[in-house]
Amino acid sequence: MIEIRALGPAEVTIDGRPAPAELLWRKNLALLVYLARSPRLTRSREHLMGLLWGDKPETAARHSLREALRVLRQVAGESFLATEGDRVTINAGEVTIDVDRFNALAAAGDHAAAAQLAVGNFLEGFGVPDAPPFEDWLAGEQLNTRRRAVEVLVKRAEDLQRAGDLGAAAECAHRALTFEPASAAAVRSLIRVHALRGERAEALSVYDAFAERLRSQLGTEPDAATERLAAQVRKDRQWRDQSAPARSGAATRRAPLAGRDGELARLVDAWQATVAGRSGAAVIRGPAGAGRTRLMEELIARARLDGAACAAVRGAPADRASAWSGIMGLARGGLLAAQGLAGAAPGALAAFAQSIDEWADQFPAARGAAPMSPDAALGDVLRVAAGEQPVLLAFDDAHWLDPESLGALQVIVRDLHSLPVFIVVTAAPHPPREEIDQLASRLGRDVPGAAVSALPLGPEPLRQLAAWAMPSYSPAQVDRLARRIAADSAGLPLLAVELLHAVALGLDLHGTPSSWPEPQRTLDQSLPGDLPETLIAAIRIGFRRLSANAQAVVAAAAVLEGRADTARLAQASALDPAALAVALDEAEWERWIAADGRGYGIVARLAKDVIATDLITEGQRQRILSRS
Repeated sequence: MIEIRALGPAEVTIDGRPAPAELLWRKNLALLVYLARSPRLTRSREHLMGLLWGDKPETAARHSLREALRVLRQVAGESFLATEGDRVTINAGEVTIDVDRFNALAAAGDHAAAAQLAVGNFLEGFGVPDAPPFEDWLAGEQLNTRRRAVEVLVKRAEDLQRAGDLGAAAECAHRALTFEPASAAAVRSLIRVHALRGERAEALSVYDAFAERLRSQLGTEPDAATERLAAQVRKDRQWRDQSAPARSGAATRRAPLAGRDGELARLVDAWQATVAGRSGAAVIRGPAGAGRTRLMEELIARARLDGAACAAVRGAPADRASAWSGIMGLARGGLLAAQGLAGAAPGALAAFAQSIDEWADQFPAARGAAPMSPDAALGDVLRVAAGEQPVLLAFDDAHWLDPESLGALQVIVRDLHSLPVFIVVTAAPHPPREEIDQLASRLGRDVPGAAVSALPLGPEPLRQLAAWAMPSYSPAQVDRLARRIAADSAGLPLLAVELLHAVALGLDLHGTPSSWPEPQRTLDQSLPGDLPETLIAAIRIGFRRLSANAQAVVAAAAVLEGRADTARLAQASALDPAALAVALDEAEWERWIAADGRGYGIVARLAKDVIATDLITEGQRQRILSRS
């Protein structure tokens, strides 16, 4: 059995052993590969002579072909070839060539397996200069291989992006560009990876380099799809402020998404169905600290790159008693940036303009209209906005939202079923909310979408996070660290990343931890005193890692009850507006605080309690309250 690796530099083995040198002589190898790629593994003698020895007289060409066939039989065995009449045929089962398997996998849609074979162009570096017909065939095969490799690698990169594996997605996109530097699809894939990482400068650098290549080498401009993606990256405001301290790896709590590939892929699939033109929804459930918000953020980032208008609101306990606070929070949380709102009914605009200054400033004529109810106003605004672009509405910590706003969600997906409007809801199991249960029960039946669970991480995802945090550790050290992190964090990603962050900065995990959290107690039900000392130490180390101004902002947010707007945070932290803006960006990027249209709050209640009780003095707490 001869096995040929033709993708990349040619390699030939016979029964698992390297082929002898005489088989690798240029025309012998060319004949072998050409026959292996021929229909039914057969060609006529006349055709083969013209292909490789067309510059010779017929007698000499026939002699050269006979000699090459003799070498094939000698090294592969008499059963390798059949030469009947004018035909030369490789017998079935005597040869395999990787390009055939690559093409079959690509045709079957197995992008993962096909991408593993796409390691180089067809017969890379090989040629037979004195055989122009073979060179022409080789050029055609290489062109087809490059195109197919780029297609496979881009699709594989898209699959990996859907699953949240951005590092592997970037590697596939880079490989696609080595095959075809002018591939717009590969460039878009790489731009999306950088954008999803929050690397705006890198994303735009990829675009600028691509545009320059096209202008200098081909005299053309980037296609419309690539231009739109670059424009979306430029205008998107969800980027890290460059004045904030630059950190990477375990020095930041923005860890890679681990153990959530299936959940994210389902959410992205549901979103893509909405982009195609029908409303949908997703419900993400899980305990506090399990990564519900992270999954939602990953989905929103992808929706923004797809050109969607995104609005988000984050529930707080006080919202439950405030009718329509959730919908009004959406109006403050990005809905105003949607296109086409001027086409909404005056009463719909008035419903928001009467209590939100930004809406009143943009639509002054709405002041005199009779306002609709908030749910009817939202429906009318969404109807006109979704006629311009897809719309995503995000309700984070929806278990705290008011019943009126939650009840409106099912009306929206029912009444706007033919429009690209997508609703994503995150919620804890407790307190139970019938409105969320009803929406989840309809998913996959009369409402397209997905219901996913963010559960504590198992051993393998925690091991991946440990390897990310401590790249210098041996596999055995990573295993030990992952087991300890599992015990101290209960598998909750928020706490696992906090611990790993602290370990990378010098925290010593010693001793044998007790079971945590206590049986039947959730993270939300745990008090700071219930935590292992390692977790409190980890939060302390992470907090002290922030700049002084960011610490002041986080401390203020931890002391103040509920959600605090920038004016109140400025008073509480005693920072001027410029310093406050930088500090807020740093604290938000490092995932200490989260924002919606109504203000800022600490991401995790447990971190809030530890900061307020363990990391600031009573005097600091009193001064914060006095200033605010």
